[in-house]
Amino acid sequence: MDRNRKILDTAAELFYEKGFHGTSMDELGTRAGMSGPAVYRHFAGKDEILASLFGEAMDELLAATEPVDDDPARDLERLVRFHVVFALGNRHLVNVTQREDRSLVDPWRRRVDRRRKKYVAGWESAVALYLPLSSTAEVAVATQSCLGMIFSIAYWPTKATRTPGLEDIVVRTALAGLEAFKR
Repeated sequence: MDRNRKILDTAAELFYEKGFHGTSMDELGTRAGMSGPAVYRHFAGKDEILASLFGEAMDELLAATEPVDDDPARDLERLVRFHVVFALGNRHLVNVTQREDRSLVDPWRRRVDRRRKKYVAGWESAVALYLPLSSTAEVAVATQSCLGMIFSIAYWPTKATRTPGLEDIVVRTALAGLEAFKR
């Protein structure tokens, strides 16, 4: 594993455990197998590390919002499934991006905010195609309800995340919730 990856993975764990402000560069370096000052050879500081974690998450999530299927139901199911798999496989990262949003500083905050708006717009486009009779406000509520449920996985007890067939259960639940908006 390269050093940048090790630092980012370690930071996600530490920020999850102790929070952004509760984690020191020395502790991050030690846990990543180097000195705290050595981390500065890879990143300018904790702010850049946090921004990199947000950036990686947004890269994956944004890419998944691009439509790939002409059938709105199949495309939405693909989008939901991708996000469920992402949330299950990256619980620490999802938790950190939700909880430590307030710790982002400019210029990274502005970039993340722009990308987040684009991300939500991609979701809303997919939901609007699936719910063609719904108003813009209803599409926004449906989108936020679905995303909130999926990303709440980051806060679930570990025991719950080990439920056999969990991915399919959460996908069905999310799609059923969206179905409730149909007229």
